Amino acid sequence: LRLSTGYVLQAIALFPNLTVAENIALIPEMKGWTKSQIASKTEELLDKVGLPATDYAHRLPSELSGGEQQRIGIVRAIIAEPKILLMDEPFSALDAISRKQLQALTKDLHKEFGMTTIFVTHDTDEALKLGDRIAVLQEGEIVQVADSETILAQPANDFVADLFGGAHHV
Repeated sequence: LRLSTGYVLQAIALFPNLTVAENIALIPEMKGWTKSQIASKTEELLDKVGLPATDYAHRLPSELSGGEQQRIGIVRAIIAEPKILLMDEPFSALDAISRKQLQALTKDLHKEFGMTTIFVTHDTDEALKLGDRIAVLQEGEIVQVADSETILAQPANDFVADLFGGAHHV
């Protein structure tokens, strides 16, 4: 199960002593991929996230911006084509521009790879923008699961109404 689940964490969690390419190669190596398979897929995915392998593969995490590090974290999480991608508040520590770029990238990758993506966020705008279905938790209990239109038009309780009604959502 662990090797069929990709994780993108808030803290990014790249190994500081490994290059970008080495960080990305961890799971494929565990799965027994050849070096050429890993190199080819790494190059393809780095290009897809706007970080050309020729410029980034040999850099260390300390040489990257927060947004670049998070893109590497996303590539590391999806390179082995997991069935499930868990993203735990991955953009909360980023600036607004990086956050918007990575939200768009996440939507594009979700469409392209078709993997189940569980995205944890406290940002209701982000939930509405990224979620096909939104699960709202109150005190550790799921109080509503629905698409964004239903959440906004028919909140299950006052908590959901207050949570999503406090700001104008586009």
